[in-house]
Amino acid sequence: MKFVAITSCPTGIAHTYMAAEALQVAAKEMGHEIKVETQGSVGAENVLTHEDLAHVKAVIIAADTSIDKSRFAGMTIIEVSTKEAIKDAKGLLTTAANAKGGAINPVDQTTQNGLSRPERKESKTGVYKHLMTGVSFMIPFVVAGGLLIALGFAVGGIYVYNVPGSFGETLFSAGKAAFTLMVPVLGAYIAFSIADRPGIVPGMIGGLMAANNGSGFLGAMVAGFAAGYIVLAIKKYVKLPKSLQGLMPILIIPVLSTAIMGLLMVYVIGKPMTSFNTTLAAWLTSLSGTNAALLGIILGAMMAFDMGGPVNKAAYTFGAATVATGNPSAIMAAVMIAGMVPPLAIALSTVLTKNKYTLEEREAGKANWALGLSFITEGAIPFAAADPLRVLPSIMVGSAVAGGISMAFGSTIIVPHGGIWVLAIPHVVANLVPYILALLVGTFVSAFILSAVKRPVTK
Repeated sequence: MKFVAITSCPTGIAHTYMAAEALQVAAKEMGHEIKVETQGSVGAENVLTHEDLAHVKAVIIAADTSIDKSRFAGMTIIEVSTKEAIKDAKGLLTTAANAKGGAINPVDQTTQNGLSRPERKESKTGVYKHLMTGVSFMIPFVVAGGLLIALGFAVGGIYVYNVPGSFGETLFSAGKAAFTLMVPVLGAYIAFSIADRPGIVPGMIGGLMAANNGSGFLGAMVAGFAAGYIVLAIKKYVKLPKSLQGLMPILIIPVLSTAIMGLLMVYVIGKPMTSFNTTLAAWLTSLSGTNAALLGIILGAMMAFDMGGPVNKAAYTFGAATVATGNPSAIMAAVMIAGMVPPLAIALSTVLTKNKYTLEEREAGKANWALGLSFITEGAIPFAAADPLRVLPSIMVGSAVAGGISMAFGSTIIVPHGGIWVLAIPHVVANLVPYILALLVGTFVSAFILSAVKRPVTK
C-alpha cells in the first residue's frame, strides 16, 4: 500500500527525524511504500507534492505540534504523537492500512461513484498539542537569545552592556531582543494552534502584555489559550451580511479579539499571574542547601522521565523562563545537566556491558555520546522504548543526582541550550568544576544501575 506522512516535534531536532526513520523502516519491512515529510527546526524537508498524494491509502501525521491539514481534505488521516510512531511504527501502519475507505485520487477528491468523501481522522489533540506548538516556535528565540548573550559576555566582559555600540554589546542586545520576543511568540503560536492565523495577533499582543506586566511566560500561556478560543467564538457567533463578510479576517476578528485580550490581560489575567510569578520567584530565591538540592533532584527526574514529552518540556520551559532576563540561573543549569545524562549514561552502558546490547544498539550508543554532550535528551528514547522498566528508572536516578549536585553547589548558567559546547565560553557557567562533576557523577550512576539491571542479549 502507499502512504504519506508528516512528522514534527516541538524542538524539531530529534523526535521529528526518529519518527520519520521508524516509519520508513517499518514500511520497508512490511512491503509498503511511504514518503515522509519532516517539519523540523530547519523547516520542511522532503515536502509532499500533489503527485505524492495521488492514490494513497492514508495520511499519517505523527506530530506534537499543530500541522496544517488543509491539503489532505477528503483523505483518511491517522494522527498520533511522534513518540507513538517511534515506539510502534508497524502498529501505526497496520492501523492506517485497516482504516475505512480505499485509496483516493486527490486530484478530483472523489470516490469511485463520484461523490465527495468526508475527511476521516483518528486525532489526538488538545491542550498539550496547542502548548507544544507554542513551545516549538518559542525555543529558537530562547536558544538564539541565550547564546548571543553568552557570546556578548565572552567578547565584551561581564559589563558588556555598559559599552554601547561595541561588538560585544551588539551581540548582547541582539540576544536580549530575541528574549524579548520569546514570550509574545509563545502566546501567538498557542493561539495559532487553536484558531489558525487569526489567532496570531491577539495571542502575540496578549503575550507582549504578559511580558510587560510581570506575569511572564505563564501569563503568555494563559493569554495564548484565551486568544485562540476568543477568535473561535467570534468566528462562530459574530455574523455579518454576505456583502460584509470580507471584513471579518481583516477588521472584525483582529480588532475585536485584540480589544478583548487587552481587557482580559489588564483586569483578569495580569494581576493574578503576576502575583503568582512574584511569589514563585521569591520562593526560588530563598532556596539554598538541602532545599535547593531537592528542587534539582525533582527537575532532574522530570527531564529523564519522558525525554522530550510533556514532563520534560515542563521542566525545560520552567528553566528557560528563568534565564529570559539574561541573569544567571541555577534552575536552568540543573535542567541542562540533567538532560545530558540519559544519552551519555546509555552510551557508557553500551561500552561497559556489551553483552547486554545488540550490535544495532551498540552502534546507536556511539551516537548518544554526541547527543548527550549536545543536550539532546531524545537520544535515549529508542533504548527506553525497547526496555522501559529498566531504562527509565535507571536514567531518572542519574539525572536526579546530577540536578541535585548542580543546585546544591549553586552552579548557574546564562544560556538555555548548547550542552557542553558552551561551557568553554567565559562567564557562561558559574561554579564550573562542580557542574562538570554533577554531569560525571550522574552519568556514572545511571550507567552502573542500567548495566546491572539489564539482561544479557539472547542470541
